[in-house]
Amino acid sequence: MADRIDVSIEHRNLPEPSTNERPHPNTCPKCGSHYRDDELAANLWVCPQCNHHFAVRARERIMQLADEGTFAEEAADLRSEDPLEFFDLKPYTERLAAAEVKTGLGDAIVIGRAAVERVPCELAVMDFEFMGGSMGSVVGEKFARACESAAERRVPLVSVTASGGARMQEGILSLMQLPKTVVAVEDLKDSGGALISVMAHPTTAGVIASFASLGDVIVAEPGSLLAFTGPRVVQQTTREKLPDDFGLAESNIRFGHLDAIVGRRDLRPYLGRVLRLFARNGG
Repeated sequence: MADRIDVSIEHRNLPEPSTNERPHPNTCPKCGSHYRDDELAANLWVCPQCNHHFAVRARERIMQLADEGTFAEEAADLRSEDPLEFFDLKPYTERLAAAEVKTGLGDAIVIGRAAVERVPCELAVMDFEFMGGSMGSVVGEKFARACESAAERRVPLVSVTASGGARMQEGILSLMQLPKTVVAVEDLKDSGGALISVMAHPTTAGVIASFASLGDVIVAEPGSLLAFTGPRVVQQTTREKLPDDFGLAESNIRFGHLDAIVGRRDLRPYLGRVLRLFARNGG
């Protein structure tokens, strides 16, 4: 009997696994330094020794960016359904339930109104821990609602992406979120609004092929993988040796795909300056 294929994307486009066993989850993969949670949290989850940027959960990211007490979550009750009754190694409904228990989130994005450096804005922050940050119907719907809320309030939208791409368990409904989010961004811009796109590691596949690349200002964190397909897949397909920085933020900015690479310690003041440029009366 043939082996069943796991089509989930929780672990796709992750960096190549280290050959060294990591004795602690807070061991820096770049320099090997060990940290406690509180040490990394105090440093915004950036390694003080080598500047490696650890992954950040959505709510932690919101705490880092939004002025204290200003974030008000929207559409928190939305949940994905299972129209295809999809089953790979286990039912899709079980994957969703496990992801919600693991992360405490209803899906892979959190949206809401906020202020950054005292400038009102809308936030849409993705969480890679929820099924690899995959974009299903709820992610697309919540991002579209964030665009609508920003347009109605006449404030800029800041999106922070971290995603492995479209959610395969939802089939064509997942792929439909690409044009849906693109149209939502265009509607926001037609209303005079602006999108500031922050790409974190990794931002790949359907998300980078849709709204993440449409920002009026596009920035990325250092070392982030920003590509439609990860380097392992490209190398296996083309059978060619790729540059060491293939798909990384540093390569993308060299080819003009980004406006800036901004370290996490500088991201909040950077966004504050950009938001002031786009801010309008109201909100």
